[in-house]
Amino acid sequence: MKTIEYFYACHSVYAYFGAWRLAEIADEHGAQVIHRPFDFNPVMAAAGGAPFNARPKPHMDYFFGRELMRWAEFRNLPWIMRRPTHHDNPLALGNGAIIAAQEMGWDVHALSRALLQAHWRDDADPADSGTVAHIVEGLGMDAETLVTEAMSDATREQHAANTKEAIARHVIGSPTYFVEGDMFYGQDRLEMVARALVKPFAHFRDHKA
Repeated sequence: MKTIEYFYACHSVYAYFGAWRLAEIADEHGAQVIHRPFDFNPVMAAAGGAPFNARPKPHMDYFFGRELMRWAEFRNLPWIMRRPTHHDNPLALGNGAIIAAQEMGWDVHALSRALLQAHWRDDADPADSGTVAHIVEGLGMDAETLVTEAMSDATREQHAANTKEAIARHVIGSPTYFVEGDMFYGQDRLEMVARALVKPFAHFRDHKA
């Protein structure tokens, strides 16, 4: 079975916009999605990315303004039309819930989508245990068990390992997908992900100048 390694953070708007299309692609090609939530700020710092508050206004207006409006319309997904109130809160709980659900064999795909949508549609805080529990309960899952596991030592270690691996593999943003080790950054590359599941792209070394 082909796999799609899915590196992202639970507060990522572009992960939100791509989440349903990713699921469609996986189903269409019989591929397994492996969720690898990571701590966003250390990965961005390692990649040389400027903090959001240090980026030029035209950049922010385009990539986190006009582009969000386009993609929300294109994907037919609701959003709050602004930066969420709790967007800068720690990611350990939300990311940890996804990691724990995957480890326990629960429906990690549904949980991931629900967390992303709650943040960008409902202004939910992924760092608040009551909020996460409410989202989990809405999916018919055991909220107490999942929230406990999300903050366990084992989950924290996996979160740190995902973050370390994202840095080592030169992930430059959220979401980033890997197919057979080939990296695709951004949900606007999902059609390339779909194609790579059928026919891998040639590597640079396979081309001659």
